[in-house]
Amino acid sequence: LTALGDDAAVIDAGNGRVQVITTDFLLEGVHFDLAYVPLQHLGYKAAVVNFSDIYAMHGTPRQMIVGLSVSNRFSVEAIEEIYAGIYMACEQYGVDLVGGDTTSSPSSLYMSITVIGEVAKKDITYRKGSNEGELVCVSGDLGAAYMGLLILEREKKAFEANPNAQPDLSGHDYILERQLKPEARKDIVELLKQEKIQPTSMIDISDGLASDVLHLCEHSNLGVHLYEEKLPIDLATINVADEFQILPSVAALNGGEDYELLFTVKLDEHEKVKDLKGISVIGHM
Repeated sequence: LTALGDDAAVIDAGNGRVQVITTDFLLEGVHFDLAYVPLQHLGYKAAVVNFSDIYAMHGTPRQMIVGLSVSNRFSVEAIEEIYAGIYMACEQYGVDLVGGDTTSSPSSLYMSITVIGEVAKKDITYRKGSNEGELVCVSGDLGAAYMGLLILEREKKAFEANPNAQPDLSGHDYILERQLKPEARKDIVELLKQEKIQPTSMIDISDGLASDVLHLCEHSNLGVHLYEEKLPIDLATINVADEFQILPSVAALNGGEDYELLFTVKLDEHEKVKDLKGISVIGHM
């Protein structure tokens, strides 16, 4: 039904159901830094960000396949830590790990994750589908993951300058968790179904609100009007943004890795959606 250009490929499975398939390739030094990313957290995050792609299609993740390539600097125990994180994510979200492959690498760590989900054909939601005047909504809050990354990078540089220095991470639990152990918004998909709200388009925020809302625009051939004062930003994010002399709205728009759901709904569903906990109306198409 669709292949390239969305959060996942969609294949007609018959009987009114479709399969939703997504994959991610993660490379050490590009997508993660083991100087401050615990291996168990890495496994958990690698799984969850793929689940998020399935939820962004209004689907439910069911099965996962893992490819892992490691060099000889990683012990068996280290690999077990990665898989412990993967298994934890699978248990949390009700996903079966059904296969994969492990091989050696000349250097670095590589991971390939494929997740298969399903959804009723009538409920599938693409990046396309919104119409002029529809409301733009987002779950949760934005910018926290980026602030967590800045804190981790700052402490890494301090450690490199002085290996005897202890990292100062106190008071940053929330933003660090948003960076190291994000969660996919299964609860928001369930809430929308419970309230009988069918998004007209949807995407998960991996590259930042500014970038991902443009994907919705491009696929529906529309523009968007966002209201800065409506952007949901946690106080912890605001405080760290001030510390780094960054406008909180800039962090929210451009930070990325929030894995919140960005979606559009018809204007006549405003009364339904405006009071739902965990959802903010931030603009219109």
